[in-house]
Amino acid sequence: MTEPNTLLILPRLRIQNANAISGNLTWGFPAMTAFAGLSHALERKCADAGLKVAFPGIGVVCHHHEAQVTQGGYQRAFHLTRNPVDKTGKTAAIVEEGRIHLEISLILEVDLKDEPLNDQTAFAQQVADLVATLRVAGGTVQPALPGQRVHQPWLINVDEAADVRKRQLRRLTRQLLPGFALVLRDDLLQQHLELRQQQNPDADLLDAWLDLSRLNHECRQVDDSVEWSIRRDYPGWLVPVPIGFAALSELYDAGTVDAARDQTTPFRFVEGLYSIGQWLSPHRFERFNDYLWYVDNGLDTGTYRLNNDYSLNLQDKEF
Repeated sequence: MTEPNTLLILPRLRIQNANAISGNLTWGFPAMTAFAGLSHALERKCADAGLKVAFPGIGVVCHHHEAQVTQGGYQRAFHLTRNPVDKTGKTAAIVEEGRIHLEISLILEVDLKDEPLNDQTAFAQQVADLVATLRVAGGTVQPALPGQRVHQPWLINVDEAADVRKRQLRRLTRQLLPGFALVLRDDLLQQHLELRQQQNPDADLLDAWLDLSRLNHECRQVDDSVEWSIRRDYPGWLVPVPIGFAALSELYDAGTVDAARDQTTPFRFVEGLYSIGQWLSPHRFERFNDYLWYVDNGLDTGTYRLNNDYSLNLQDKEF
């Protein structure tokens, strides 16, 4: 993915009750697929408002998070609502819903579709107002608290000159600190698979993913005593993340599958795709597209996923 031409920054959004269950196997922060869905919904909202614009990439920087859980030792339980009784008077079944309060900044790549933009400030504010009407990963955008600073959205026209672009990136970094951005580390997952296969030739990607997703305690003998420590294969804050879906069936024609939500769109059964992500401070980024996640579907292989180029940019830097 090349460097973007225009970025829209929506700083310090307060989100209440976002979805903390990101996938069947993961929880703790909304999936990036949820934020990609936000960008698509925002495109439609902008079209209804007469704005011809697309958002091909989106990035998220988390400044604060507060999972709605009760913690006891190593166990956590979500705060769940007490649902009303059903029509028979019995207690209705509870569908577990994980919630989290967030303070985040959104970085949106902007494609103006060759339309002239006369007032950048007004455009940024109009889009920010539209975001406030949408659900963000299932959560609600909250207004600023009384007496709290109101952070204004702004546009960045990425300059072609490398030195100017670097100054623009430094300014953006200062605005986003303190905080952490999520990037994709498919490279570490593949690297760990090769390491596991040296120990066990039958190991597969699932083994490598599970090994990276947990805290592995190891012991070693020091003099006459034994010390336990957490094994750290790679530096940094690594987390398991859902990145999309893979096809389980053929693509059925619209209307041929009973009880499908949309009878006008072709239908396919899918399962979740998972990889490894890493939380990084923005001061470590050297390119704007390090922040951005974008749709990278493989229709021939039946994969519908997101991608992020941080690891590719890191390899370019190393060489």
